[in-house]
Order: sequence, then C-alpha cells, then structure tokens
Amino acid sequence: MPGPLSHIRVLDLSRIMAGPWCGQILADLGADVIKVERLGAGDDTRRWGPPFLKDSEGNTTKEAGYYLSVNRGKRSVELDLKSEEGRNVVRALARESDILLENFKTGTLGRMGLGYDDLKEVNPRLIYASVTGFGLSGPQANDAAYDFMIQGMGGLMSVTGGPDGEPGGGPQKVGVPIIDIMTGMYTAIGTLAALANRDQTGKGDHIDIAMLDVSVAMLANQAMNYLVSGQKPVRRGNRHPNIQPQNVYPVKDGFIVLAVGNDGQFVKFCEVIGQPALSDDPKFATNAARVENLEELEALLIAALADRTITEWCEAFAAAGVPSGPINTIDRVFEEPQVKHRQMLRDIPHPLSGTVKQVVSPMNFLNAPLSFDKAPPLLGEHTEEVLQALGLGETQA
Repeated sequence: MPGPLSHIRVLDLSRIMAGPWCGQILADLGADVIKVERLGAGDDTRRWGPPFLKDSEGNTTKEAGYYLSVNRGKRSVELDLKSEEGRNVVRALARESDILLENFKTGTLGRMGLGYDDLKEVNPRLIYASVTGFGLSGPQANDAAYDFMIQGMGGLMSVTGGPDGEPGGGPQKVGVPIIDIMTGMYTAIGTLAALANRDQTGKGDHIDIAMLDVSVAMLANQAMNYLVSGQKPVRRGNRHPNIQPQNVYPVKDGFIVLAVGNDGQFVKFCEVIGQPALSDDPKFATNAARVENLEELEALLIAALADRTITEWCEAFAAAGVPSGPINTIDRVFEEPQVKHRQMLRDIPHPLSGTVKQVVSPMNFLNAPLSFDKAPPLLGEHTEEVLQALGLGETQA
C-alpha cells in the first residue's frame, strides 16, 4: 500500500539541509520528490566529506555521508537554471507539481522568472515554500545564513553548554544541525497545512520560513521563563532549568541520565536508591523545592548513585517507572533492542554500493505504511526519465 502522500508531486529546488530535509520527509510519506540539481555539480552536500560511501568493490565514491542523510527517496534531475531551456523545464515541472521547495537567496528565483508570482500563473494550485536564513522581508532578508550562526543568533547557544566559570564551560552548538532540521520540519508541516487548505479553497499558497524565526520559536520554555521572570536563562550544562532531578550523574562504570519528571516519580526514585526519607523532606518533597535546593540534593544523589553500574541502575529505575538511560555513542544507539525492534536502521538498494544504510522516518501509519526502497539518487540519475515524461529531450536541460 502506498504512503499517505503517494498522490503528491514535490519539485525540490533546495539544497544543503533545511529544504532537503523537508523534501525527504515528504518523500518518506510517499510523495514523488524531484530534486533539481546544478548541472555538473549538484547539491553542495555531495562534496561535504569525508566520509564518502564505498562502492561494492570497496572503492570510494563521490556520495558523501552528509548528502546521503537527507535525500532518500528522491529523483535527481540536472538542470542549468542560468539557461532558458533549464528554466523552461522548471516551469513544466511546476505545472505538474503540488509543492515547490526552494532555499535560494531572497529574490534570486524571481529574477529568473521562477518566483512565486511567476509560477502561480503556470499553476495556481502550487504550494511554493521559500526557506531562507532570515525570511523574505526585513533588514537581513538578503543575508546568507548557516545553521551554526543561527544557533548563536537565535539564543540556542546561550542556554547550551556548561556554566561560565566551570571547566569546559561556555556556549556550545547542538551536535546535529538542529536549526536546519527543525526548519525542514516546520516547512513540512506548513506545506501539509497548505495542502489541506487547498482542498477547501482550491488555491495554492506561498510559505515563508526563516531559520532565525525557527530558532526563536524553538526557545520554548526557556523563552517563557525569561518572559515570565525577567531573568535571562543561563547555561546549566545538563541540568534542566525547571524540573529536578534531571541531569547526568556518575555511577560505578560511567554515567547515566536521570529524568525524574514529577513528585510521584521522585518518591519511587528515592525508594530505589534506598533513601525514601528524601521524598518527605520539605526541601525536596516538591519539584519547586528541589529546584530551589538543587545543590544540596545533587550532592546526596551523587553519593547514593556511586556504587552501582549503569545497567544495574537503569534496570532498577525502569522496574520502578523512573525514566533513566545510558549515554550511548552512535554505534551503541543502533544496538539498542528497542531501536532494532522499531527498525529505525534499514538497508536500501543502491546502484553503486549494492545497499546503503539509512536511518528512516520515525512515522508509522496503520493504513498507509511507509516504504523505504529508493536510495538517495546519483547526480542526474533520473534526468532522462523525467524529461521524457514531460515530452522534452535532454537538450532542454
């Protein structure tokens, strides 16, 4: 059975991460995603290595791991958008597409005659999503942006990392391009909402998604903590600003993560560590009290947790319903029994390597299950078939 978007075609003019992440989500959901790439060069991320994929004989290919992480399920078409022939192909594809994704600098596609106002004349039902660093309006609308700089500008790095004055303290970026990923997620949500609205109105739309806006929106409870209190949130390392105990704690053979989320869980936690009286102490009985008296509480917890192993503690806490876990390296993530059971890692056929491993979508549908059978495409792999379907020859590219 096809995925829930098997009736949808997406024209993906985006590159790097944010736009392609959205395109991959839509492809995972069953959409036919046609990725338009620069003639002879392709997406920048094709060169963002090492590592590069090995072919079936062990030779290094030109397929970078970064590119392979964000382009599954698409068809690749090479076009020269500087030529009128290439632009005509885009217009022909837009005429038959439901969604267009682009992350060119503001105004670039408009100057090519491929802006929203141009293409809605070709297809009034087209949903045109523009993904930029700063949005289509405002004093920085024409500026370029990358995930790292937006993590800084948008406040995320001010609350990520160890406290100032401690060894290793200072601002830190998140270990994955989280702004790009979340921008792709917001773009996917926006395009799906526009599809639902189109079903009611018959009209397409132009969606304006800015990485900086996404970064500000992601501040979530940290932003509201400031707006409520007037106090600027600070970096606390692994400590949660509102809920305790939540931190990384040393144990006999390493570290565990504890995420005690409410007073009931704290009662059970105290029983497991052999100190039930802690949950009756007025200094620790409520979450607010634990936040206020965290330094004293953590000293007690560090001492109590020191004598048992990661496995022993995690099993004991799981039996009591207290959230805890190990700090897995990436290789150990894929060895987790639950991750294996959920089949989050799949092998997909690939024309060069035989198969390529992919971390697949976490979405599961009972009535429209997802399939993962299309690897990230080679550059221009589908140019001929797409142009032939349009009634055009390769000379049009």
